[in-house]
Amino acid sequence: MQLFSVLLTVFLILAGIVLLLWLIGLRIVPNNKIAVIEKWWSRKGSLDMQIIALNGEAGYQPQVIRGGIHFLTPLMFKVHISPLVTVPQGQIAYVFARDGQPLEPIQTLGKIIPECSNFQDARGFLLNGGQRGPQRGIIREGTYAFNLAQFIIITEDKIYYLPMGTKAEEATIMNMAALLKDRGGFTPIVIKGTDDKVGIVTVHDGLSLTKDDIIAPAVGNDPVQPEIYHNNFQDPEKFLKAGGFRGRQYQVLVEGTYFINRFFATVELIDKTIIDVGYVGVVVSYIGPKGVDSTGEDYKHGELVEKGYRGVWREPLMPGKYAFNTYAGKIKLIPTTNIILKWISNQTGFHKFDENLKEVSLITKDAFEPSLPLSVVMHIDYRKAPLVIQRFGDVKMLVDQTLDPMVSAYFKNIGQTKTLIQLIQDRNEIQRISSSEMKAKFEHYNLELEEVLIGTPAASASDDKIEIILTQLRERQIAVEQIETYTQQEKAAEKEKELREAESKALQQKLLTESDINIHIQSNVGKADYQRSLQEAAKIKALAEAEAEKEARVGIGKAIAIEEQVKAYGGPEYQVVQDVMTKFTAAIEKAKIDIVPKTVMSMGTKDGQGSTVNAFEMLIDLLISEKLGVQLDQAGKTDDPRVNKIKESILRGMEQEPVPAVASIEVKEPTEAAPENK
Repeated sequence: MQLFSVLLTVFLILAGIVLLLWLIGLRIVPNNKIAVIEKWWSRKGSLDMQIIALNGEAGYQPQVIRGGIHFLTPLMFKVHISPLVTVPQGQIAYVFARDGQPLEPIQTLGKIIPECSNFQDARGFLLNGGQRGPQRGIIREGTYAFNLAQFIIITEDKIYYLPMGTKAEEATIMNMAALLKDRGGFTPIVIKGTDDKVGIVTVHDGLSLTKDDIIAPAVGNDPVQPEIYHNNFQDPEKFLKAGGFRGRQYQVLVEGTYFINRFFATVELIDKTIIDVGYVGVVVSYIGPKGVDSTGEDYKHGELVEKGYRGVWREPLMPGKYAFNTYAGKIKLIPTTNIILKWISNQTGFHKFDENLKEVSLITKDAFEPSLPLSVVMHIDYRKAPLVIQRFGDVKMLVDQTLDPMVSAYFKNIGQTKTLIQLIQDRNEIQRISSSEMKAKFEHYNLELEEVLIGTPAASASDDKIEIILTQLRERQIAVEQIETYTQQEKAAEKEKELREAESKALQQKLLTESDINIHIQSNVGKADYQRSLQEAAKIKALAEAEAEKEARVGIGKAIAIEEQVKAYGGPEYQVVQDVMTKFTAAIEKAKIDIVPKTVMSMGTKDGQGSTVNAFEMLIDLLISEKLGVQLDQAGKTDDPRVNKIKESILRGMEQEPVPAVASIEVKEPTEAAPENK
């Protein structure tokens, strides 16, 4: 019994303590939690149309309590433990306010209240005009202590709210979360420069556009005006303050990262407009004020306006990349390189402007119906490209609706003035004339014609008449070419004959020239040998005569002396002769002179009779007469008996020893015809 009494006492004490703690409202809130306070009763009564009691009324209180020990009696307060809200790095969270002022009819989102500490101050939010419903403001990265009775926080992974038992509210919140996920609204918009993308923004809040506008004009995008600079739709309040409209916006987003509320605006990524080299872009703007026409009074096909106005811009865009809003206008690409249009079936040029063209059907002067393939090379001046677009819409419409009928009609007219043969043979002339005449026609449409290229007329598969004509023409041409070939071959044969004759003459002329040169050479050699022999003979003769004269003089002198000395002996002549001969013989032997000369000149007598006197005898006469002091006559003779006597003695002495007979020949000058006679 005592034990039971003790236990009962302890139990009652503990129960009393617990009851006391409960009565005084001891609450322990973890540091990673918050507590939303709900007041059971108040002398001020409860709220009629509000959820949050700002003045101590019964209901949910605006302030929350953080981690720690708190005393709130359960007789008056109910404490709802809720988690802190954490938004991960690089993500966005959205807010739905349960209480506040109702939205205006033109609003879809509640306005941003700067005084609410980013939705953590429910009292400040409500007292400063906060509105119920989805909010324009978003929650960035971080951990927040929200009053989840007032605010529903939607993140990518979880929805934070204090359940109030309303299924309709839960369904609304779930639908909002699904919509945000579908729009990719929990992550910022990232536009990479490598993707060549542009962001087209559609705003879902603000004033509606007028019936004349299809694109909302750009507003508040000037950083110089910070009060309305909305920083590329990231500040909805400033966008609306600047006069922004809901709907698709003219301003686009370029490369960068943007934290945009997807309830406020959605972004569509489109490709940048790229104008390659060889093209220009003609801008057709759908928005902007009415501009002033710059084409002049003479141009009746439309207006060209300056940049920023509605219509066709006067200045085209040069090659490059452009962040152009294709919902606000379009860019017509016009090639500035040469454009080749082919009137040939199943053939198209690079730009595909001629895919609907085919050969021009002709009717010739001689009633043939060929089809004429042709090509036209033209060029569009980049400065005139806006005029072409204003006038024709695009280049393909220009080709199909204007150039095709114009070119076809022109060549049909030419075909009617030419026969088929003329059409083929005069193709070059027709091409030249057509290129010249059609330049003016193309200039009328602001085009520059480079040249016209004409092909060979052809017939259809079932028509063989043209082929027959062409075959005959080919055979005729072959015949003409054969005649020309034979003529040229004949001329070639004549030239070959002349060439052979010239070669033969040249060969014979070579032989004649060589023989003539040989004759002159031999003649010159003979003359040289002859002159050399004469010089040698004269030299030998002079030497012999000089030596003989010397010895003869000595001999004759001695002979004369001896003759004088031996007169007493009765034979002076004999003694002189012996002495002269002895000395003369010695002189000849010493000089090695031929006694009989190789050449003897015939002198003859006055009357042409008698013996022939040679040079040897004349030399003896000369020596004897010189020793004896006897004068000779003009013929080399003397009547002095002494001279003759001594000469006879010498000659008789020479006859005692036989000598070869002296040849008596006539010396004649050699002729060119006989160079070998020396």
